[in-house]
Amino acid sequence: MLSDRFGRSIDYLRVSVTDRCDLRCTYCMPKDFKGYEDPPDWLSFAEIERVVAAFARLGTSRVRLTGGEPLTRRNLPQLASRLSSLPGVGDLSLSTNGTRLARHAEALRAAGITRVNVSLDTLDRDCMTTITGRDCLPIVLQGLQAAKDAGLAPVKINMVAMRGVNDAEIDAMAAFCIEQQFVLRLIEVMPMGETGQNTAYLNLAPIQLRLAAKFGLKPQALELGGGPARYWTKQDGMASIGFITPMSQHFCATCNRVRLSVDGTLYLCLGQEVQYPLRPLLRGGAPDAELEHAIREAVELKPSEHDFGRQPEKIVRFMSQTGG
Repeated sequence: MLSDRFGRSIDYLRVSVTDRCDLRCTYCMPKDFKGYEDPPDWLSFAEIERVVAAFARLGTSRVRLTGGEPLTRRNLPQLASRLSSLPGVGDLSLSTNGTRLARHAEALRAAGITRVNVSLDTLDRDCMTTITGRDCLPIVLQGLQAAKDAGLAPVKINMVAMRGVNDAEIDAMAAFCIEQQFVLRLIEVMPMGETGQNTAYLNLAPIQLRLAAKFGLKPQALELGGGPARYWTKQDGMASIGFITPMSQHFCATCNRVRLSVDGTLYLCLGQEVQYPLRPLLRGGAPDAELEHAIREAVELKPSEHDFGRQPEKIVRFMSQTGG
């Protein structure tokens, strides 16, 4: 099993297939951002497959395709099919903003994607337009229904909680997800780049207690997908709400993931600048053994924890550049 110097097992790889997105969420990417990677610097599907295969041989079994918006990458279901068939890959999932999900849900399920996380910060159409820069709530809701119809399960809703923006809608979103049998995940804003640093932070601790009392939720021991969320569930087990709290109650001691950006850079922590480039090896003819050795070296660089609390201004790259 691949592990770092602090004894944490690294069984989760997040793979960014693009740094482009068809939305401009206020906490993620500036409206006028143009600093994208050039397409020749993107990892090809064959290169992505080779990196994922190497991680899988080292014991990393969970893989998530991310972006930017991954469904803007042409022929993504073809990549999903290649990755889902790799020995050792036991769980292949996708994070998306949902704008293209309706047209791709069936193909993604057929290709081996088993579940999806959909970013949805509000059920108010005007608020959605303000947050994303696009009037897209109807097509995202269509995408959610298409995901259900295709048999993708569970469908998780990622809601970034922002003070003064959508905090008054959290209870309504929880009720919606319980009714639709989606898993809601509430996420604290991280100070990544000027967008994250300029977004009003909301501590989820009191929200957690309020929702638990309102909806009859109890702490749940079962994890759902290997991520950082701490879940609470209804007693009948028919609904779960997860809380991702990197600021108020960080989970660094149990962090089990690394991120591969679209240009082949391994990022070892969202809140640190530690990184390791794999593209030179991939394009320089390195054998599999050398690639695996590089991955082990990179994982050894993984820091013990992020610096968001001590140095909130430290990370200048945006989330879309790191990979979801």
